[in-house]
Amino acid sequence: MLDWLKYRASVKSRVGDLSKLAPETVKGYLVLANSGDKAQHLDAKTRELISLAVAVTTRCDGCIASHVEAAMKHGVSKAEIAEALGVAIAMNAGAALVYTARTLDCFDQMSGTNAAA
Repeated sequence: MLDWLKYRASVKSRVGDLSKLAPETVKGYLVLANSGDKAQHLDAKTRELISLAVAVTTRCDGCIASHVEAAMKHGVSKAEIAEALGVAIAMNAGAALVYTARTLDCFDQMSGTNAAA
């Protein structure tokens, strides 16, 4: 398994390097990333659980490391993370099901058929 503490430090370091090379890019990202701090309807704990579910569905290790750290600061339990990630698993399966239907539709259009065989 990954050494998450070392990995998180490495990501922070590399983002620091990028910030020196492309400061406006990182600044723009930080505006987006910090926009939730001004949210009025979802608390920070809920936003972190959503962020973890999205991190899993997008397969972003850096996001996982960052948002686990942030979630822990907001008192998220391992059970809450597991429940949120259960939603991510269901969404990935649902997305695969929907895109399977789209793929079959594409095949039908490209082959000139109109219905499933």
